[in-house]
Amino acid sequence: MTAARFLVVLDADSTLIRNEVIELLADEAGRRAEVQAATEAAMRGEVDFSTSLRFRVAALQGVPVSAFERVRARIEPTPGVRDLTAAVHDRGGVVGVVSGGFHEILDHIAPGLGVDRWRANRLELADGELTGRVDGDIVDGAFKAASLQEWAAELGVPSHATIAIGDGANDLQMMAVAGLGLAFNAKPAVREAASLVIGPQDLSEVIALLP
Repeated sequence: MTAARFLVVLDADSTLIRNEVIELLADEAGRRAEVQAATEAAMRGEVDFSTSLRFRVAALQGVPVSAFERVRARIEPTPGVRDLTAAVHDRGGVVGVVSGGFHEILDHIAPGLGVDRWRANRLELADGELTGRVDGDIVDGAFKAASLQEWAAELGVPSHATIAIGDGANDLQMMAVAGLGLAFNAKPAVREAASLVIGPQDLSEVIALLP
């Protein structure tokens, strides 16, 4: 694999994109309010992310697979995202995304936003409907941190040349192991722990920080 000059790893929901995908899926089940409240608590770090995600995914039981297409149509890329990924590529870098969201959505939107590699949760399906369970291991904070380190090793990128960008408590471990941890559209605990806070909700603001 060709070595990269540096690596930028982003969270997906409320970072790469403006939406929280699980809330859009919860709309399909008529349970957005309760799922939204649980998402906010998890992002503030008030509850364990894996426990919270299982609770929220359980609320999606019975949602048909056809809902994925409707949700994908509602996705709004974060302003400046394509400018940022283009700038990373122009400078010899690689863009990764590690998401507590879902492959069923990310697989369709990541390539068009200039993302080179990504990991996310998968939703269990049966008879064309969501079962309300996650299929496989949950992408939690430790998984995000390990993914950044694994990709950096594969690409020959030293840790000081890695940048992590996120908004929630689930991103703190990833931000801690990166050379530069950026809080973007972030909760208070994340802003306090970050190397830098990006004020405007525009990812092109990160370009000036690229190596």
